[in-house]
Amino acid sequence: MNLRQFMKRTKAGHLIWRIFIGIIGGSVTALGAVALVGPGPGVLVVLAGLGILATEFAWASRAVVHTKNMAQKAADRAGLPLWVKYLLIAATSLFSILVIIFYLRK
Repeated sequence: MNLRQFMKRTKAGHLIWRIFIGIIGGSVTALGAVALVGPGPGVLVVLAGLGILATEFAWASRAVVHTKNMAQKAADRAGLPLWVKYLLIAATSLFSILVIIFYLRK
């Protein structure tokens, strides 16, 4: 039995688990929002936070699906080959990591 199943055995455990996921997912989403205006992969962190929240909350799941659909439409309009998209994502992520390391070293 994993931790999630163990916690959800009782109503109180289920509530505690949802609060725990809400705090963790909300914190990650808030950090992503800060990274949107600062250095870092803000959009990716916001999506990760929404993904965490989507494990327990239907509204977050709908937001993730809506965001994926918007991203897919934008990617289709760009008309770039898949390998170019992956290369751009990898380069942007690497650049963000390097910027964060550079700022942390100062």
